Amino acid sequence: MSRPASAAAGSALAGIALTVAAMACFATLDTTTKYVTATVPLLMALWFRYAFQAVVTTIAVLPVRGLAVLRTAHPRFQLLRGVLLLLSSLFAFLSLRYMPVGEFTAIVMITPLIITLLASTSLGEKVSTLRWVLVVGGFTGAMVIIRPGASSFSWATLLPLSLVVSNSWFQVLTSKMAKTEDPVTMHLYTGWVGALIVTVTLPFVWTSEISTLNWGLLLVMGALASIGHFMLILAYKRSPAASLTPYLYAQIGFAMVGGWLVFSHVPDRLSTMGIVMIAVCGVGGAWLAFRESRSARQVEVQPVEA
Repeated sequence: MSRPASAAAGSALAGIALTVAAMACFATLDTTTKYVTATVPLLMALWFRYAFQAVVTTIAVLPVRGLAVLRTAHPRFQLLRGVLLLLSSLFAFLSLRYMPVGEFTAIVMITPLIITLLASTSLGEKVSTLRWVLVVGGFTGAMVIIRPGASSFSWATLLPLSLVVSNSWFQVLTSKMAKTEDPVTMHLYTGWVGALIVTVTLPFVWTSEISTLNWGLLLVMGALASIGHFMLILAYKRSPAASLTPYLYAQIGFAMVGGWLVFSHVPDRLSTMGIVMIAVCGVGGAWLAFRESRSARQVEVQPVEA
């Protein structure tokens, strides 16, 4: 009995470690994106991010799985999923041009809370009062960071909210498709949909007048995106999503460190308050999800009386 328990604990710890490492990749990706897009055309940087993922995933998967990996029961949903993620990336790149990395990341992390709202309105799921309180608290934290009406407010600060909306729909669609679709197939289509769409814009934005450093950083961006998503896939294979969700908020910490090291930015007092509100509400929502899933499992294993 001790061996299976030990193996389960090891698998859980591996899932946590992979999740934290993936968050470090994504925070580094965002910091690199903010640095690169200051001088490199945004759509060109976006193309590198998707082209790298598409090519590397194809090279890694096709020799092992063959053309069978391309089979899908829902090609239209695969296309829609790819478009939603591309929109999310576009909003992210635009946001990072105008916002500090830490504050941007914190606002994006209200996505799990917004998914709760979508689950209630679109999927008909029952949402507890406490969950609604956490959703309102997380959104309030985002408003504290954005501060509509303040002298520092600009239209660009609304871009992360557009990202939250597109990414929330992406996550909801992913959760529905994951019940019938191969996650490797989904990852492959996502990369190629984004890469092919952005390729159409390349003749209008391409430039070779880029420093050697930025050429290297463009490749780094593609590598970080691919490695981060791959590590998340491995993490979710080892641990339930509900138990890993709290560790997603480690990305806020990594992002704040990156913003400080590269751009010498430290959030002001109000922004820090908003970041803390989002993190607390997000972790609280993850804890509720974990508690509810554990209660559901306990009900399932109870013996049925004759």
